[in-house]
Amino acid sequence: MNTQQEPPKIEFPCEDYPIKIMGDAGSHYYEFAIEVVEQYAPQFDRSKISVRESRNGTFQSITVFITATGVEQLKGLHTSLRENPKTKMVL
Repeated sequence: MNTQQEPPKIEFPCEDYPIKIMGDAGSHYYEFAIEVVEQYAPQFDRSKISVRESRNGTFQSITVFITATGVEQLKGLHTSLRENPKTKMVL
């Protein structure tokens, strides 16, 4: 019996695809994250960005919504964000 669950299939283009980026708190990290998102999804809606600080103010969670156009776009975005050592997680 296979207990591994298959990830859900995404139909592209997928509007309002959420990306949650968690990293060290600070304006420099925020600027980096938004710059990377703009490289892969230049038309994303900046008015939908939400930022939450951790309880201690050490980390921040940045959520953006993009129009996902394909697996290559999502992989590239994830890889570019993870290249920064201040990035803790990308969902």
